[in-house]
Amino acid sequence: MIQVAIMGYGTIGSGVAEVLEQNREKIAEAVGEEVALKYVLDLRDFPDSPVADKIIHDFKVIEEDPEVSIVVETMGGLNPSYPFVKACLLAGKNVTTSNKALVAAYGTELLEIAREKSVNFMFEASAGGGIPIIRPLYRCLNGEKIEEITGILNGTTNYILTKMDKCGATFESALKEAQDLGYAERNPEADVEGHDTCRKIAILTAMATGHEVNYEDIYTEGITKITDVDFRYAEKMGTSVKLFGTSQIDGDKVHAWVAPVMIGKDHPLYMVSDVFNGILVEGNMLGTSMYYGSGAGKLPTASAVVADIIEEAQNLKNNIRLGWDAKRLEIEPMLSSRHRYFVRVAGTLADKEKTVEEAFGKVEKIVLDGTGEFAFVTEEMPEATFMAKKAELEAEVLQFIRARI
Repeated sequence: MIQVAIMGYGTIGSGVAEVLEQNREKIAEAVGEEVALKYVLDLRDFPDSPVADKIIHDFKVIEEDPEVSIVVETMGGLNPSYPFVKACLLAGKNVTTSNKALVAAYGTELLEIAREKSVNFMFEASAGGGIPIIRPLYRCLNGEKIEEITGILNGTTNYILTKMDKCGATFESALKEAQDLGYAERNPEADVEGHDTCRKIAILTAMATGHEVNYEDIYTEGITKITDVDFRYAEKMGTSVKLFGTSQIDGDKVHAWVAPVMIGKDHPLYMVSDVFNGILVEGNMLGTSMYYGSGAGKLPTASAVVADIIEEAQNLKNNIRLGWDAKRLEIEPMLSSRHRYFVRVAGTLADKEKTVEEAFGKVEKIVLDGTGEFAFVTEEMPEATFMAKKAELEAEVLQFIRARI
């Protein structure tokens, strides 16, 4: 029998316990022996829960119990998750986590300790929630040179943007609804400012390149400046706006960024709505593949964690080759990236058309009646070039969004 401990009995931790129990026979069949939950570490007691007899409050019990060979970290944050996970690996225990903050900040060190101790540090649930994406990168796509990863990686922001798109909601009202439904935290900054997506695309970029990525090097822009007027233009144009995390890999040059992007109906991620996530991976041989599903949620995320538990149970003393090394990957400046741009301008097209064309040349123009403004879409250009041209219209520019249309 393989003994497991869970650290943190919140939404995900309780989901892992539920999956281990509900799918016990399926898991045992995959592993070749029974996988049992021995401890649940939490500050709280849960007297009416199915794990009431397994609750402990002292981390040392897990660290020092030789019977526990797999530890699940679902506490979130960095403290005490980082010292606890590190101690477990140093004690020769396998660890799996759903904690993207932990993986983005300390993944390099924890992977190295796991290699030294011939155990495993796994994190399938950290980047795509319930969507399999980490394992495809180191297993199914192992023979590919990954050229691009683009994803809708945050369910909260996708829900907000969907409400703005389909229901004409304002950002503020859509955010409040997301909070009321439990999709957004009371303090939604990590989601709406793009920080959550940033950490996830950093992890995926590190997986694709095999080198460490500092998420703080990635240009990050959230959705707080997107308005219902932007979606009125989008409707007229047959487009929508999504928050993308993107990594474009060209040899030694890597552009990685997080920002709202206007996309057309022919884009594979156009139909990814509500709290669902979608990830496109482009390889040099395969071309483009897409991974779609629940990017968050109790049981979908727990399912991804349990997949890690199974693989670790099959390789208790065998380090699986995955992750990245300690060589820091240099992220190219955002100003050198190339995009088309959707730009809203104050005033009438009749008055400003000549000025716009002098600055940007040939553009596609869009007018919304009764708004006192108009918009245009540029040709593809480096961001530095766009910013210089935009400066010529600075006083009149109301909004700009990068576009893939």
